Amino acid sequence: MQVPTQNYRRKLIEVSLPLNAISTASAREKFLTSGHPQTLHRYWARRPLAACRAIIFASLVDDPIDCPEEFPTLKSQHDERERLHKILSDIVVWKNIDGRTTQGTKLMRDARYEVARSIARQHDEKPPSDPEDVLRYLSDKETGLTIYDPFCGGGSIPMEAQRLGLNAVGSDLNPISVLITKSTIELPVPFIGQSPINRGLKSLSNDGRKKGSPSTHRWQGYAGLAADIRHYGNEIRKIAHDRIGHLYPTVQLDDGNDATVIAWLWANAVPCSNPACAFDMPLIRHFQLSKHKTRPRWIKPVVDRRTNSIRYEISHKDPKLKHERTVSGKGAVCLACDTSVDLDYVADQASLGNMRQQLIAIIAEGDRSREFLPPNKHHETIAYNATPPRRPLGSISPDALGLRTRRYGLTHWHQLFTERQLTSHCTFVDALAQIPALIETDGGSSEYAQAIKTYLSLAVGRLCDAGSRLSMWVNAGDFVAGVFGRAAIGMVWDFAESNPFCTKTQNWMAQVEWVAKVIDRLPFEVASGRAFQADAANYDHSENGPVIVTDPPYYDNIGYADISDFFYVWHNEMLRGTYPHLFSGALTPKSDEIIAGPRFEDPRERFEMLMSKVLMRIRSACNNNFPSSIFYAYKQKQKKDDGISSAGWESFLTAVNQAGFKIVGTWPVRTEHGSRMRAKDSNSLASSVVLVTRPRDDDAPIATRQQFTSELEAALPIELDRLIHGDKIAPIDLAQAAIGPGMEIYTKYARVETIAGDPVPVRDALTEINRVIGDYFLREQGELDDHTRFCLEWLGSHDFNEGPFDDAEKVAKAKNVITGALQDQGLLAAHGGTASLLPISAFKTTDNDLIEISTKTSSWEGLMRVAFHFQFPEEGRGVEGAAAVIREMGSKSEEVERLARIMFDYYDRKFQPAHSRVYNYIADAWSDISEQASFGRQLTNQ
Repeated sequence: MQVPTQNYRRKLIEVSLPLNAISTASAREKFLTSGHPQTLHRYWARRPLAACRAIIFASLVDDPIDCPEEFPTLKSQHDERERLHKILSDIVVWKNIDGRTTQGTKLMRDARYEVARSIARQHDEKPPSDPEDVLRYLSDKETGLTIYDPFCGGGSIPMEAQRLGLNAVGSDLNPISVLITKSTIELPVPFIGQSPINRGLKSLSNDGRKKGSPSTHRWQGYAGLAADIRHYGNEIRKIAHDRIGHLYPTVQLDDGNDATVIAWLWANAVPCSNPACAFDMPLIRHFQLSKHKTRPRWIKPVVDRRTNSIRYEISHKDPKLKHERTVSGKGAVCLACDTSVDLDYVADQASLGNMRQQLIAIIAEGDRSREFLPPNKHHETIAYNATPPRRPLGSISPDALGLRTRRYGLTHWHQLFTERQLTSHCTFVDALAQIPALIETDGGSSEYAQAIKTYLSLAVGRLCDAGSRLSMWVNAGDFVAGVFGRAAIGMVWDFAESNPFCTKTQNWMAQVEWVAKVIDRLPFEVASGRAFQADAANYDHSENGPVIVTDPPYYDNIGYADISDFFYVWHNEMLRGTYPHLFSGALTPKSDEIIAGPRFEDPRERFEMLMSKVLMRIRSACNNNFPSSIFYAYKQKQKKDDGISSAGWESFLTAVNQAGFKIVGTWPVRTEHGSRMRAKDSNSLASSVVLVTRPRDDDAPIATRQQFTSELEAALPIELDRLIHGDKIAPIDLAQAAIGPGMEIYTKYARVETIAGDPVPVRDALTEINRVIGDYFLREQGELDDHTRFCLEWLGSHDFNEGPFDDAEKVAKAKNVITGALQDQGLLAAHGGTASLLPISAFKTTDNDLIEISTKTSSWEGLMRVAFHFQFPEEGRGVEGAAAVIREMGSKSEEVERLARIMFDYYDRKFQPAHSRVYNYIADAWSDISEQASFGRQLTNQ
C-alpha cells in the first residue's frame, strides 16, 4: 500500500500534554456518580471521559512548533502551548463542563474554537468565531471532521467527540455496546429543547429549575426528555406494583409498626458431607450485617438439634462465633458438626441440584436507619412460591471467558435469578411494553416513544444487575451491590435480593433516576452522532476520511460478549422489535469477537491476525493530516511456561507494526485512583497507555538489531527518568509505559534485522526493553549508600532467608561495610554461623524510634520502616507514619523512593506480587507521603 508523503502539522498529542492534570481528572472520575454517563448502564473497561476528551482534543489541535508563521520564537511557542494546556486542563474536570451552566458552556465553546482554528489553518482560511458557526464548521461535510471509534464499547470516545462539536461515529460487534452508545450520541439529539409531553407535570422538584407550566417553561437541553423518563418510569412502577406488589410484603418491627423491606439476605446451602449430620451447610462469607459505627449488627446462627435446622438471630454485638465465615476460597465448614469440605464437594452438590437457599436476615427501612431483622417463614414461603411467567432463554457457554458459575450448576442465564426475581423482571419488561402506546396517547411521536422505551430498558438492565443471585449485601455501606464489581461473573455464596418497590438502595425508581440524570446532563451543543453494529475487521472505515481514536479489546482481559449475555437476554426481549438488526440472535455474536478467548483454536494467532486486519483498514481510511490514537492496557510481563512474555502486548504491537503504523508518541494516562493499598488483591494496572500513531513512510529504512539496541540504550533511560520523576508513573505501570518509547524506535523502521537478515520480532524488542529497564535500576542501586547496597546484594542471593555468615562477610567487604555495624543498626541478624536480613515486621517505629532516625540512616532502614506502616495496617499509621519517618531522614528520603522502585522491580521480575505490592504502593503514594512530611516540618518549625 503506497502512502504519499504528507506535509502535516504535528498535533499537541505528538509534542506535549498536561499529563498530570489529565491523569488526576481520569482517576477521580471513577468516583463520580450523579449524572455521569458511566452510570447509565453497566459496561466494562470504559476509558474515563476525561482521558477521551483530552486525547481527542490533543489529536486535533496543532502544536505551535509547526506554526512558525504565528509563533516564530521558542518563547511564543512555549506561551501558546501553555495556553492550550490550560484549556485542556480545564475541560478534563467533570464539574467544569456542565453544559447547563454558563462556565461549562464557555469552556467547551473555547475548546471547540481551538479545534476549528487548527482545521482552518489546514485549509488556509480564517475560522468562524460565533459559537453556532463554529459548530456548523466542525460538522460541515467539506470542512468538518468525523471521529470514528470501531470499538466503541461504553461509548466514551464518540460521546466526547460529540461534546467537542465533531461528527461522532461509533461501532462495535457487541449489541449492548451499540445500544449504550446509541443512547448517548444518537437517540437524544432530535429532542434537544423539547418540553415534556406529560401534561400533568407541573415542575421538576429534584433539579432546582423554577416551577412553571411545561407549556410555557423553556426546557434546556434534554431536561424535558429526562422529565418524561422519570414520569413514564413511575407509570411502569404503578403497573408492576399492581401485578406483583403482594410478592414484596412489609415486615413488622419491634415497635409493632410495619416497614418496607429493602432486601432479603439469602445463603446458598448444600448437604453436609458427614453422614451422621442431617443439616444443610449454609455458605456465608461473614456474619456481620452492618459495620455502622454506632449501630453495628451481626447474624447469630443457632443450631437447633431437635428440628435439625439452624435459626438466625440478630445480635447488637459481636457473637464471637467459632467460625468467622463458613465458606472461603479453600472450602466450606458445617455450622452444625464442624465438618470441612473443599469447594469441589460444594460444586458437585450444586451440579447435582442439591444447592438450596436459606433466608438468613431481612433488612428494612427504619425511621432514620436500616433495621435488621431475623427471617420469618411467611416471607420465605412467599419467595419460594413465586412463579415467573417465563424465563429468559440461553445457556452459559462452557468456554466463556470471565464466567465461573457453571461449576456450581448455574449453566443457564435464568438460573442467575431467583424465582421471585424472574417474576419481577418479567413484570417490568411487560409493563415497559405498554409505555410506547401511552406516550403516543399523550401526544408523543413514535420516535419519541421508542427513545423513552430504550432509556427505560436501560433501567431494567440496571435492575437486573442489582437483582440477581449474584448481587451482594455490602456491610461497610449498608447497600446492595450489583453483579459486576469487576469485568467477570463469579460465584456468590450469600446474596441480597433487593425490593424494587422500596425507597432505598437499588429500587426501580432509583434505576430510572440514574438514567434520567445522565440524559439530563448529556452535551446538547452537538453535531450528529451515529452508532451501529459492525465487525471492525471487515467494515470499511473510509467514510468521510475519519480521525481514528479507539480503545480496542485487551487481548484476553475481558470476555465482553460472554458477560454481555447477562443483559442481552433481557434487552433482546424488550428491544428486538425496536432494533431488529441489533437484537437478531438468541445471544450476542461471539465467533467474530476479537479477543484471545478459550473458545478459539489458536487464540493468540487469531487475535494478531484480526487486529492486524483492523489496523490495516484503519490505516487505509484514516485522515493522514491527523494521528490515530489508540488506548491499550495490558501487563507488560507475564510468567508463562516458556518464560517471561506478554502475549497481549506482543500480539497487539505486532499488529500495529504489520499494519504499517509507526508510533510517534506515547502517554501513560492514569485511570485508577491510588488511594489505598489493595491488601487482598494482586497488583493491578493503574494506567492505560495511549499510543499515538501515523502511517510509516514508504521509504522508511531498515535497521540492524545492534542499531536498534544502541538507540534504545541511549533514549530509553531518559524516558524512564521522565516517567518516574516527571510523570510519577506507578511502578506497576512502568514496564508497560516504557513500551511506547521503546517501540517508537522499533516501528520507525521498515524492519529491524539480525546480522543474518532475519526480522527481529516484537517479542525480542520487548525483551530488549525489559533488559534496559533492568539495567536502569542496576545503575540506580549505585547511587545508594553502602549499607543499602549490601542489603540489596544479599537480597538477590538469599532474599530474607538465612545464608552462611561467611557469605555475609564477603559481601560486606565488597561493599566496604562491616557486618557488626549492620547488626548494630538492626539490618542483619546473625546466629549459629548464619545470617539473614531482618524482615519488615522487625521495623515497627514508635515515637522513641524516630529520635534515632536522621540523614545518616540508611535508605534500607528508612524503606523498611515506611513499609511497616503499610504492610501492618493494624499497628502502622499509613501515610502519616511513613511521613514521620521520611521527615526525619531529610534529603535522604529521596533515596527511599528510589529504593522502593528498585524493590518493586526485583519482586516483579520474580513474579511475587505479595511482596512487590507494598513497594508499588509506597512509590505510588510518595507525593502524599512527601506532602504530609513537608507539612509536619512546617509545624515543627513554627
